[in-house]
Amino acid sequence: MNASELQPVVQFLQGLVPFDTLPEDVVVRCAKAVTVGYYSKASGYVNFDANSPKLYMVRSGAFEVRDPEGVLVDRVGEGEFFGFSTLLSGEKVVNKVAILEDGLVYHLPQSLFDHLRSESRNFDKFFTRAFAKRLRHEARFKAKDLTTTSRISTLMSSAPIVIDAHASVTQAALLMRNSRVSSLLVMDNHKLVGILTDKDLRNRVLAAGLDGHIAVHQAMTVSPISISSNALIFEAMLLMSEHNIHHLPIIDQDKAIGMVTSTDILRGQGSQPLLLIGEIERQQDLASLISVSKQIPLLLQNLISADARAEEIGRVLTSVTDALTRRLIVLNQQLLGEPPMAFCWLAFGSQGRQDQAACSDQDNGLLVAEEMDDFAKGYFDALTHAVCAGLDQCGYEFCPGNIMAQNPQWRMSLKQWQQVFEKWVITPEPKALLHASIFFDMRSVYGPQTLFDALQDKVLAQTRDNDIFLAGMTGNSLVESPPLGFFRKFVLERDGSEVKGIDLKHKGNALINDIARVYALSAGIKEVNTAKRIRALMDADILNRKDALNLADAHEFIAHMRLSNQGYQHNLGLEVSNYLLPAHLSSLVRHQLRDAFKVVHEAQAGMKMKFMRSF
Repeated sequence: MNASELQPVVQFLQGLVPFDTLPEDVVVRCAKAVTVGYYSKASGYVNFDANSPKLYMVRSGAFEVRDPEGVLVDRVGEGEFFGFSTLLSGEKVVNKVAILEDGLVYHLPQSLFDHLRSESRNFDKFFTRAFAKRLRHEARFKAKDLTTTSRISTLMSSAPIVIDAHASVTQAALLMRNSRVSSLLVMDNHKLVGILTDKDLRNRVLAAGLDGHIAVHQAMTVSPISISSNALIFEAMLLMSEHNIHHLPIIDQDKAIGMVTSTDILRGQGSQPLLLIGEIERQQDLASLISVSKQIPLLLQNLISADARAEEIGRVLTSVTDALTRRLIVLNQQLLGEPPMAFCWLAFGSQGRQDQAACSDQDNGLLVAEEMDDFAKGYFDALTHAVCAGLDQCGYEFCPGNIMAQNPQWRMSLKQWQQVFEKWVITPEPKALLHASIFFDMRSVYGPQTLFDALQDKVLAQTRDNDIFLAGMTGNSLVESPPLGFFRKFVLERDGSEVKGIDLKHKGNALINDIARVYALSAGIKEVNTAKRIRALMDADILNRKDALNLADAHEFIAHMRLSNQGYQHNLGLEVSNYLLPAHLSSLVRHQLRDAFKVVHEAQAGMKMKFMRSF
């Protein structure tokens, strides 16, 4: 390269950490040694020469580093590096680097990179730390922590203790004592038919005055809740919390391969969400629940500080909300007596989707099995007012739109709820569509699953392939768009003269929630969590793999930015909100955020084409 070509490279390196700490003559030497590569987005991925590893220095463009399983490791933009992991570890290249935008990259040969490390302590320290950070980032997905994607297989007992369904409970008790376990898997013809726990022996044998000669199948819990070995530790925690159980059989391909208990989880977790949920379930009055709920903001801050995935944070916070709700229901039933009929406490909106963050208010309703007489109306009025008031005192403010179980409008029988949903679907007026965006993200927090299924199954049967309704839902969701203006500049929200910033909730995640909801309702998919909806849509080939993964990544990134910003606001003593000021972001993060919004924009266009082309 001649002098005119060399000078821009020198200037770039002199402004690039850690090259800016090197003497000028060394920087010039580096500039002379680099080769220049042009990478086109159309190529897809960077091709690495296994025999000639290099340090890749991004002059322009954007890249994405993913591990062999496709998990995102890092995003790299102007002034950043990739390839250093191979140079430092000496291992073969295993990660893939996707080309997000056309770009120029400078290549520094390994021999010079090694020389600079040996000659400059600052240079060596920079890349050593960068390597350590990369390893920590990758380890986030493997660490034994409830807030990560650790698999339940890391905790389960390798060999489950089993007993035949026709054995006696005395034999079962002896086996539990000798094996030092608190539960047994019950088999019949090599098939799992139940689980026998200490609790079953107490409640169904001893307390019932039966002797030890009765068969195990007469005392066991039939068709126990189970989980696969590939599931997350956190998913096990959620199942235990939701069903108030402490033992989970692990089933792979219809075969029982292990058991995990709440003790197993606690043993490896320390002070984590399950402990907080356990605390909630032990409280005997509202005052105690209010006291325990004051730990929730700290839990959120700890999760944000640990750089947990936004999806996991949302599910952790929601599991705590669910636990509080259930405990308030139980405590108030103790005061009011047994309910006059079966009922489900319904969660809508963010609690329904299991993606709660700071600033979450209440969105709930009540589903009862039958038409209510005056006594039932009085009972459920008292119950719902007490639970909603309790949630408010625990930090979950009353819904501004009064979508709460304490409002008689949202306290109905199964038949009434079915009729309301049917009316919204058949006559998709603006108000109905507004309700749909809240109520169609519903989940039962308390009560018999069969009752909730009777409602959800009916609703999904009505929405599936319903062109007019889906077109209306699509049109309603397109009223808002991502905050991108000309030249991909951010469009900021303003309140008079005050610049509030980018509304990450309503102009970001809410739009992705809308997209996933419309597609899921069109296909009759039961999932209501947005990330799970997107995965289900991909598995069903309703969204192609590339579009689904891009949308999932955008949802995670925007949600993570929202949570990180809320943590930042909290630490500075500012009002916690959904607004982000782009001035607080690095150029790379701004670039990533623009890309995420671009994905949302393209997904909106695709949804419009699919569901509104005939209208």
